[in-house]
Amino acid sequence: MDKPIEIPNIRIITVSGRIGAGSTSLARHLAQTLSWKHIEGGDIFWEAIRKKMNVANKDTKLRPDEEDFLFEEKQKQLLREEKHIVLESKLSAFCAQGLSGIFKVGVVCADLQGEDQPQIRIDRLVNREQMAVDDAKTEVLEREKNDLVKWRRLYAYNDEQWVYWDKKYYDLVVNTFSHNQEESLQLVLEAIGVHQ
Repeated sequence: MDKPIEIPNIRIITVSGRIGAGSTSLARHLAQTLSWKHIEGGDIFWEAIRKKMNVANKDTKLRPDEEDFLFEEKQKQLLREEKHIVLESKLSAFCAQGLSGIFKVGVVCADLQGEDQPQIRIDRLVNREQMAVDDAKTEVLEREKNDLVKWRRLYAYNDEQWVYWDKKYYDLVVNTFSHNQEESLQLVLEAIGVHQ
């Protein structure tokens, strides 16, 4: 691996997005370009929980709250202590609020009116993960709803309007409806002052 690219005042970049919006592709390409480590929070943490408890991705509500709090603490520890990391998870920017040296990227897939495009997100999962259409719908629609219900209760006092993709949590929001993978990457690199 090449020497990590140093970026003034930035030691970690978080990438958060709705399921199928393109956050995984963006985080991977970004880490590769910067020669930084890509950490996918869900893969590292939730996989172990799912295996231990034998629950499906969509079954957020079956996961004990303590597991969510533990994951949040692990993320915060990473965010406080590490560098040269692209941390990808839905709550990484939310957990990074108030911490220094972190550039927070949000990824959405919304049309010109700002409306989310769930069908495109579902199609992406079908194509990328070779997933059955019904499974992709469950992942995008049911899992996202379950996540929100739980996180609103745990982190937002049951505020029905709260969403982790709220622009206020991010330094940059990339819309993959209007930008392809290469353009999305370039938007981030430009924002952090890295020229290829």
